[in-house]
Amino acid sequence: MAFQIVINLIIAFMWMFLSESYTTPSFIVGYILGLLLLFLLNRFIPDTFYLKRLFRIVKLLVLFVKELVVSNIDIVKLVYSPKPTFEPGIFALPTDLKSNWEITLLANLISLTPGTLSVAISSDNTHIYIHAMDIDDIHESINSIKDTFEKAIMEVTQ
Repeated sequence: MAFQIVINLIIAFMWMFLSESYTTPSFIVGYILGLLLLFLLNRFIPDTFYLKRLFRIVKLLVLFVKELVVSNIDIVKLVYSPKPTFEPGIFALPTDLKSNWEITLLANLISLTPGTLSVAISSDNTHIYIHAMDIDDIHESINSIKDTFEKAIMEVTQ
């Protein structure tokens, strides 16, 4: 991905220098031409087209913001209910993520979402222990995290 970005920037600067127009619109035109060239020559470049991964990263960020807003609303409902009835607890989330930074990213996304907190990671990196403010169904909570954050992280990294 980094190689493709560098090649795209080189093409954009070369376009500026060859057209002898050192302006932002000239750079943008060169950048777009570089994108088209990289897309057309994608089979000769060892990695997938980098805009796909960039799109997946944006998708992960949008998912996080959506989950952040929804969980904030849920926490406000719990806190301001006249007779709060919630069951806090700790559960183990089995994870399919392999690398340390993927697991760290998942743990941080879980901790940044209100109502949940990553407490620990198992020594073999297969489970993340999570404290949740309200656990109705443990399997539903596990499936929710696996279907949202873990799936999006796997799309970005693979």
